[in-house]
Amino acid sequence: MNFDFTEEQIALQDTVQRFIAKDYTFEKRRAIFDAAPGWSREVWQALADLGVLALNIDENYGGLGYGPQETGLVMGAFGAGLLLEPWLAAAVVAPALIRRIASADFQEQWLPNIATGETIVVLAHGDARSEPVTEFNGNLNGRKAVVAHGGCADLLLVSAQTARGDTALFAVTSGAEGVSLRDYPMLDGQRAADVVLNNAPAMRIDAGGALDAIDAALDIGLAALCSEAVGIMEATVAATTEYLKTRQQFGQPIGRFQALQHRMADMLLHLEQARSMSYLAAMHCTNKNTAARQRTISAAKVTIGQACRFIAQNAVQLHGGMGMTDELMLSHWFKRLTAIEMTFGDTDSHLQRFARLSRAA
Repeated sequence: MNFDFTEEQIALQDTVQRFIAKDYTFEKRRAIFDAAPGWSREVWQALADLGVLALNIDENYGGLGYGPQETGLVMGAFGAGLLLEPWLAAAVVAPALIRRIASADFQEQWLPNIATGETIVVLAHGDARSEPVTEFNGNLNGRKAVVAHGGCADLLLVSAQTARGDTALFAVTSGAEGVSLRDYPMLDGQRAADVVLNNAPAMRIDAGGALDAIDAALDIGLAALCSEAVGIMEATVAATTEYLKTRQQFGQPIGRFQALQHRMADMLLHLEQARSMSYLAAMHCTNKNTAARQRTISAAKVTIGQACRFIAQNAVQLHGGMGMTDELMLSHWFKRLTAIEMTFGDTDSHLQRFARLSRAA
């Protein structure tokens, strides 16, 4: 199988990498994180100008009509820069869900604005700490916890139980009466929000099959998350290799010590395994065979989750105490890799899902 990227895909990757290197430096990211609201509308518009917000939107609605492979390349580039803006939630998961479940009129209304950066739409599906959201007479009541980038959303796509007992998807305007949000930073600097709905007006946007559509969109997001992890691990391994070349002990670089060389070899092995599985996830995340898709995505998440933990922990250990200082980018990569290992289901839960689906196959 040919894993080479096309010239157009390489050009896209190079464009995003140059943007991160020039316009999203470590210092710029720290300034964005320290200032309210913890992300930059200016950066978001710059991403729209680059065209990456339109990546997963069909050409009929002003998008570029690309797919998971291009998304993975962009996510890998964003990974090294630790983008704080809601690209995964708003430019990957939300368009994938709208494309699968919403009417043509709804897509016409919202997708072009997502592509241009004018509107931010995110999914509010659920977390173990959420309270059931129910619908009655077009209004929603309940609570969604840890909604990724919920605080910056103009529109929320909320899953809720209808009076008939089925799950449906509703569009809720963030500033509507009866909607309250508590926005906060997470371990890795990303933002989340708890959303409380008290007779909040909502519009149902699906005609059935909401849970299947949500699962399919989240698998696309999970494949993109795997690519982000690989981008971060690449940067982590490169920084650690450079440190071992320059850090002196007993009159020589510590990279000459055989025990540390073995540690670096193991880190590289985990990185290459993770890279291969991220490609596999990108190729299969749109598979219409649900069981096969979920089995592959879970296998990728397990492999990459294990690599995240191994590479992050060893990189910090090899850097010594300075590896966890806030002034060093490595500590922020460590936090993001730790968060990724637990996002969209942790390693253990995906291992269990993989085993269950494998037995049923």
